Amino acid sequence: MDLRAEPVVITMPKIEKGRYYSAQLVDLYTYNFAYLGTRVYGNDGGDFLIAGPDWKGVTPNGINAAIRSDTQFAMSQFRTQLFNADDIGNVHKIQDGYKVQTLSAYLKQPARPAAPSVDWPKLTNDMTETPALFGYLNFLLQFCPTLPSERDLMTRFSEINVGASKQFDYEKLSPDAKKEITAGIKDAWQVFDQLMKRINAGELTSADVFGTREFLKNNYPYRFIGAKLGIFGNSRDEAFYIPYFVDADKKPLDAADSRYVMRFEKGHLPPVRSFWSVTMYDGKTQLLVANPLNRYLLNSTTLNTYKRGEDGSITFYIQKDNPGPGLETNWLPAPNDKFYLMLRLYLPEPAVFDGTWKPPTIHQAQ
Repeated sequence: MDLRAEPVVITMPKIEKGRYYSAQLVDLYTYNFAYLGTRVYGNDGGDFLIAGPDWKGVTPNGINAAIRSDTQFAMSQFRTQLFNADDIGNVHKIQDGYKVQTLSAYLKQPARPAAPSVDWPKLTNDMTETPALFGYLNFLLQFCPTLPSERDLMTRFSEINVGASKQFDYEKLSPDAKKEITAGIKDAWQVFDQLMKRINAGELTSADVFGTREFLKNNYPYRFIGAKLGIFGNSRDEAFYIPYFVDADKKPLDAADSRYVMRFEKGHLPPVRSFWSVTMYDGKTQLLVANPLNRYLLNSTTLNTYKRGEDGSITFYIQKDNPGPGLETNWLPAPNDKFYLMLRLYLPEPAVFDGTWKPPTIHQAQ
């Protein structure tokens, strides 16, 4: 959403009760500044005005809520629950009802003068590990008015020419400044590694690293690891993510020569008000894994298709090879390499956070 010239209006269609949908609003800092849809406004739909930091207009009649972004560009990510393959037509009808338009179009008035076109700089593969990052950062900061909580920080940054539209030239810095900047980048990745250990130990969760600026209190390491591991992840009340990068013995997941199982005991499925899913990702690309079944996740909406044990438990088989006809329904295909899983819980119940419910572990198959 380009909010420089004027706000945009997002229309959420009215849908049936029992189906989850949402519009997640994310600013350029990757903070989730607001949500539309089931959890916050219900399923009755409505028109919602999204304004940039400089807008000083009046909210027109008919708007359910006016929401402000701290940055002049923002993103809206829509999610619509699909119950099963036969439900896709219903989802398409809901998607057809989503509408995004400028405020002037919504009011049927002449369009406001367009904001200048943006000549976006090209990304480089090394930009997160070298000083190349700062040139792109300076470019983006022109769309991010400095907030009171970061004024001192931006004053310090300006000493090395980091700031809105400033020219950062690494080669013109003194040898000591170059050394410090390089060391700072190394330090940041060391902090990342330390946080990864906390994630693998279950000490740090998605509930800690995604949310509003007010919730995160400008915790930059948390925002860094959240963006790196799951850019645009949901805030805790909307969805809770349980990552699996290692098995129960703290060994990295690798299906090249190992098979794994994840077991849900009877009565211990994830407690949610909407749905849950377990999704497979390639460990190198962080993308979905191609497989002969075109199956990329196992979830609560297909619960009645899974084979259960005599005790009522459900065991998922996580491996590269088909476990066999009798177990194929419970198979989540893995790559012939490193991988990781993400257990997502949409609209989680309090038991998820108070420790009453314990997530399953992933074990190597015997």
